[in-house]
Amino acid sequence: MRKLVSIATGLGLAALLAGCGHGGMDRTRPDEFAVARQAPLVIPPDFALTPPRPGAARANDVSPNAQALDALFGGKSARSASESATIDAAGAEVADPGIRSAVGDPGTAVVDKGSTTRDIVAAPEGDGQDARAATANP
Repeated sequence: MRKLVSIATGLGLAALLAGCGHGGMDRTRPDEFAVARQAPLVIPPDFALTPPRPGAARANDVSPNAQALDALFGGKSARSASESATIDAAGAEVADPGIRSAVGDPGTAVVDKGSTTRDIVAAPEGDGQDARAATANP
């Protein structure tokens, strides 16, 4: 009797396990990562508008990329008092908008970092297999 119960239990478990096969996994379903929300339909307040051109993008439609960025980073929001104080302390109102063009100017004063920096900048490109390190004191 005990043997019969264990055999029946084993067969029942085997039948349940067989039901977990690929049978339910082969169904066709939409890709949940490719779904984008459509803007709701809006009835315009003025019916004298010109109809849209075929194939033209909607004027008030936000792209899915912009929606994703807003969802991830919260979109544009007002700065907090501490952020505004930090930016003001850094001198945001006196920043030169053309500073990037002045940096590459030959008349700009630069600090000489020595021959080591020149050697690093002038080093040939490569994968580094032939690179050697040398120290001044052995």
